[in-house]
Amino acid sequence: MQLYLKPIPRVTAIDKETFLKEYFKPQQPVVMENLSKDWPAREKWEFEYFRRKAGDVVVPLYDGKPAKGKQKSHKPARRIKMSEYIDILKSGPTDLRMFFFNLLQNCPDLLGDFKYPEIGVKFFKKLPVLFVGGEGAKVLMHYDMDLANNFHFNFAGTKRFILYPPSETKYLYKVPYSIVSMETLDLDNPDLDNFPALEFAKGFEVTLNHGDALFIPSKWWHFVKYETPCLSLTLRSLPTSPLKILEVLNNVILIRNYDNLMRKMRGQNWIDYKNKCAIKNTHKMLEFDDERKTTIS
Repeated sequence: MQLYLKPIPRVTAIDKETFLKEYFKPQQPVVMENLSKDWPAREKWEFEYFRRKAGDVVVPLYDGKPAKGKQKSHKPARRIKMSEYIDILKSGPTDLRMFFFNLLQNCPDLLGDFKYPEIGVKFFKKLPVLFVGGEGAKVLMHYDMDLANNFHFNFAGTKRFILYPPSETKYLYKVPYSIVSMETLDLDNPDLDNFPALEFAKGFEVTLNHGDALFIPSKWWHFVKYETPCLSLTLRSLPTSPLKILEVLNNVILIRNYDNLMRKMRGQNWIDYKNKCAIKNTHKMLEFDDERKTTIS
């Protein structure tokens, strides 16, 4: 048994009208190979360039260890200078990652290396964020709390994405009061004996190379594996529909604060309870989904 994954389509070039009609409005992912072709970043963005431009900037690093007990779920594992982190990346495999690093606040000198594509969408220009990871690093399956449409530009390496649309949430062992799947669920090496519902989820996959831009639609699940050390830039377009805005507010104000409160009060018992619910809810849904079982088999 294996995951049901189709390749994400690739286009060399695309105009605004085609992108909006075929991908943005129907909310379908696509890789655009030349969307950054006229950016200075296309030629400049490699690790030694970042060492020269931002080597003294102190960056927060995150590892692959799940938070336990009353630990904060998004607490950095350590903080070091960018130049020291680059040394770690070049020394061999590591799970240390830079996550959601705001270039506008921390490295404004790099803003001239890219521009916002004229592709028919409105970008949130206060939040151009950098993602960096070492060989073998993995990002837990999740979707973004702010439900943004993401344009993910990859540089200086390769990384693999697995994406699922919102319709497949019921198969993905979503943890209650969160926007993540269970931390023991590794889509790079899926355990279909313990997570049988994964077999019935219809997803997509792609490996991004230097210069590729991946459009990740709003609320789409994504898992990432860094095949080599690489750095990436994400530009975001926030939702505008009233229903999605309400969902974002619910995620940020109610669900996140409630989960943090329960984690603080109950510690590991709360985490264990949520994981049990994720398994129970997913397998209960699977029992009634005979149509999908027949289609996949």
